[in-house]
Amino acid sequence: MKVEPLTGLAPLVAGNTRLLILGSFPGAASLAAQQYYGHPQNHFWKILKALWPPGPADAGPEGYKARSEWLLSKGLGLWDVYAACEREGSLDSAIRNAEVNDLAGLRRLCPALEAVAHNGGESYKHSKHTLALGLPVYKLPSTSPANASWRFERKLAAWREVFEKHGLV
Repeated sequence: MKVEPLTGLAPLVAGNTRLLILGSFPGAASLAAQQYYGHPQNHFWKILKALWPPGPADAGPEGYKARSEWLLSKGLGLWDVYAACEREGSLDSAIRNAEVNDLAGLRRLCPALEAVAHNGGESYKHSKHTLALGLPVYKLPSTSPANASWRFERKLAAWREVFEKHGLV
């Protein structure tokens, strides 16, 4: 059976982006909604709200727009290591024939960039590209619901440590 190629989301960055979170590739719920971390069980937005309370409302496309503006205003940006791939379902282990985004161009895209944090192991497999930027690079625990071995509090502590290092909390 032929799997249709999927295209990822555009980078969510601004001129003031100091820390860029790199995921692997949006899951099915995120692609359907055209929103980063669109699965309701993903801990990404919950972690941000714990770091920067109270945070904007979550409801619908307007909620996503508000959340996006909120994180950009704090110096945070989002992107994925893969621009496109073939995948059935949402698991990183199912990614095939992936095209890597232009990670070498991150400095041009984010002139204030201080560090890159990979959200999970699949993203971190491409750390050689981000390390080549000469910036600190971190491996953060995945916020995905598939990463059930890390409790929320443990994920939050790891994310807080990186955010503190770069003055985002």
